[in-house]
Amino acid sequence: MADKVEFELVSPERLLLSRSVDMVVVPGAEGDFGVLRGHAPLISTLRLGVIDVHDAGGVSDRIFVAGGFAEVTAERCTVLAEQAVPVADLDRAGIEDEIRSLRDSLAVADGDAERGALAARIAVAEAKLAYA
Repeated sequence: MADKVEFELVSPERLLLSRSVDMVVVPGAEGDFGVLRGHAPLISTLRLGVIDVHDAGGVSDRIFVAGGFAEVTAERCTVLAEQAVPVADLDRAGIEDEIRSLRDSLAVADGDAERGALAARIAVAEAKLAYA
């Protein structure tokens, strides 16, 4: 256990993952970064992407994240994600339906704020689709 890093992934809805792992690869704002035990402390914002959890010689979990931030210490990596969904739970047909519906809403949207919010939701859905 001495060579493991404690990893916690929290979304607004719930604690998704909390355990000791070999390594975590996080989609940081300036690129992916891997976290092993003994990592230098850092805080990073997240971009749309997938967290890969490495354990027992391979990737044990893949979780899509949309926004948030990661805090890393020598012993721990904590990710607070605005949205997090295990890649295995992504439903391609459902996401495609969501994108169509959002684009229809965007076509009739009133005001810049509403259009901006819908465009952001479309970007997240398209990123999910890329991993589904």
